[in-house]
Amino acid sequence: MTSHPSRPVADLFSADGRLKAIPRKPARREALLAHLAATLFEADRTYREPEVNDALRTVHDDFPALRRYLVIGGFLSRTKDGADYRRQQRPGSPGGAIPAVA
Repeated sequence: MTSHPSRPVADLFSADGRLKAIPRKPARREALLAHLAATLFEADRTYREPEVNDALRTVHDDFPALRRYLVIGGFLSRTKDGADYRRQQRPGSPGGAIPAVA
């Protein structure tokens, strides 16, 4: 029993709410990215890159890595010019059943 993919992400954060480190294990990192996408970014809203950076900077200094992981993992979509980002609803995620509030 070496993998614990169902562990809460809370243990990745210090008492001040900052991320201790970006997990290296893919399952832990994916759980973290899902948490960050759900807590930092609203669905159906477009974010400019500086807004994404500012939000991610609140949890970790390596915000470019977090932003890249969020895009590669499909949690955020990015326009071709890299200026605009949107939170993606990933297939099979529990948030898919929640209607958007306009």
